[in-house]
Amino acid sequence: MKRPLWIIVGMGWAIGLALSLSWHSPFIEMAIADVPTGIPVQLAGKPLFWVHDKFRSSSPAQRAQRISKRIERLAENQSIPVEALGTSDAEGSTQIYAEDIVLISLSDTDAKAMQRSRQDLASDYLQRIKTAITNYREEHSSGYFARAIAIAAASTIVLAAFLMSLNNIVPTAYRWLDTQRNRRIPSLRIQAFEVLSSNQLSDLLLASLRIVRWSIVAGLLYVYSSFTLSLFPQTRQWGELLFSYIYQALGTAGYAFLAYLPNLVTLVLIGGGTYYIIRFLKLVFDGLGRQALSIRGFYPEWAEPTYRLLTYFAVALAFAIAFPYLPGAKSPAFQGVSIFLGALVSLGATGAVANIVAGIILIYTRAFRVGDRVKVGDIVGDIEEKLLLVTRIRTLYNVLVTIPNASLLSSHILNYSALLRDNQTPLIVSTTVTLGYDLPWQQVHRTLIDAALATPRILADPAPFVLQTALNDFYVSYELRAYTQDPAQMQLIGSDLHQNIQDHCNAVGMEICSPHFAAVRDGNQAAVPADSLPTDYTAPGFRLQPLSPPSWGWKQPPATPQSPNPPSSSDPFEGGKA
Repeated sequence: MKRPLWIIVGMGWAIGLALSLSWHSPFIEMAIADVPTGIPVQLAGKPLFWVHDKFRSSSPAQRAQRISKRIERLAENQSIPVEALGTSDAEGSTQIYAEDIVLISLSDTDAKAMQRSRQDLASDYLQRIKTAITNYREEHSSGYFARAIAIAAASTIVLAAFLMSLNNIVPTAYRWLDTQRNRRIPSLRIQAFEVLSSNQLSDLLLASLRIVRWSIVAGLLYVYSSFTLSLFPQTRQWGELLFSYIYQALGTAGYAFLAYLPNLVTLVLIGGGTYYIIRFLKLVFDGLGRQALSIRGFYPEWAEPTYRLLTYFAVALAFAIAFPYLPGAKSPAFQGVSIFLGALVSLGATGAVANIVAGIILIYTRAFRVGDRVKVGDIVGDIEEKLLLVTRIRTLYNVLVTIPNASLLSSHILNYSALLRDNQTPLIVSTTVTLGYDLPWQQVHRTLIDAALATPRILADPAPFVLQTALNDFYVSYELRAYTQDPAQMQLIGSDLHQNIQDHCNAVGMEICSPHFAAVRDGNQAAVPADSLPTDYTAPGFRLQPLSPPSWGWKQPPATPQSPNPPSSSDPFEGGKA
């Protein structure tokens, strides 16, 4: 439905403008001509020529007014034909007359002002007066009025047809646009930011269509009024005045456009050059990113951010070069607004600039890449997104943390993925186990290494190893270190490793008494899970032995005769009575 609407509107504007231009062509030619200075002599509001000398009058204005009245009376007098007009030379002047009526006397001063001879100027003015009187009489004839009325009626019918077409077509266009919500009218986005939703964009288009509709109606009515008023001599002055407003606006705009053409060409050249420079940079840095091109010391992950930085720099440089060629760039208002906006940005963007600089430094120091497992302060997670202002980290609990780049630059960043990615150096997973002094350290080493090798995602080469990191008061600290190539699964690997350490220690009867075990050993269940103990295992009883006799005379009681069947280890008190 859009195509018929614009075809009808365009035809209406073209027809109306063509009619107006054809009707006002003498007025336009006169307006375009180089109008000399002086007082105009007019007939029916149209200037015929200009006078500069008062010549037997009190002033040039009074002389021009008198000449205009004489020509108007002659034009209204149908009994004097146009052919009766002529010229004659008198002493010091040349007269233009009709029968016995002298319309104008031209002096040498008039000829000198127009830089022409007196006779030549009189002949020119005579021809202008004849043409003006002929047109005046024709426009005031009954046939002309009939034609003007017919043209006005036809214009009214055409205008009504256009308005009816608009009233029928535009509602259909409204309904069609309304049905395209969330269908052909998408949401307006800048990357992930939604500037306008589909509903908002649809409402904006509907409002714009209403504005266009009423603008077309107002324009058609304006052109119709100007054209219709210009058809009749009595109202032609008003019609020409209305048309002059449009003509002056279009003329001013056209002259400004023509004067601005060199600057426009310069802007097009600057824009086109910048576009092709950016295209060339994209081609080069795409090759560097894919490693189809290589530059010593330039890493592939630098390609995308470097391309973006150079693109921003190219656009900023192009804007700086193009700024003087923008419309109104030299006006005080434009310069004042530019200075205000510059001061506003410089005062309010200090933190943003600091974050941008920090983001650039982080990129070229290769502190991390997207997907790396890192630790920043107390935050452990994977790099989700790197931007110029912020960096986003997804923690192990799937929580997205946004950190300003300036804060990252001033923090210690632990990157668990960098060496594995760049040098194929596996990551070390470690844990500490504390065991008693009664266990042989060789057995402990073997058991812990076997537990590490039994853990998924732990490498056998390089082999795990054990370090004895401390000899504490009650136990020895053993640190088990093993290699893995899966830093993203560190948490799961550590959990599996701890489980295997427990299982292997239990299998060989090694008790993990950590941090330390302070108790009477006799009579206590072993600190090993029941499924790892022998099937006939029973907890030992308490074995109490008498102390040595004191030196101050205490006598040991006689020994009780030992029973031929001593108590078993399951008795509560092993060795008889307490």
